Amino acid sequence: MRTTKGSARTRAKNRLFKKTKGYRGGRGTLLRTAKETLIRAGVYAYRDRRNRKREFRRLWIIRINAACRQRGLRYSEFIYGLQQANILLDRKTLAEMAVNDPQGFDQVVEQVKGAMAAVPA
Repeated sequence: MRTTKGSARTRAKNRLFKKTKGYRGGRGTLLRTAKETLIRAGVYAYRDRRNRKREFRRLWIIRINAACRQRGLRYSEFIYGLQQANILLDRKTLAEMAVNDPQGFDQVVEQVKGAMAAVPA
């Protein structure tokens, strides 16, 4: 006699439909379409978890560059000066300082300018 999955299959379908709740049209109600959509959604989610990191880094660099240019430095000069001054702040922290703590960022810029002046050209 041929066996079927019975309640196990029903449970698996219910789990799948719970994940596709709110999807438009057959994507949330039809089994095959829901499976395909869920796989595609997982691929997008995996890809975009990595893209989000890139996008944030780009945003931080833009903010730091804007703040540096207001203080008479280019971004590349500022990063080089940070290395010379041995300041170990990451871009996220520097961008946060540039937006929310301009006085603190000014102090960092002054240290960077001092370190760059000490290095012979």
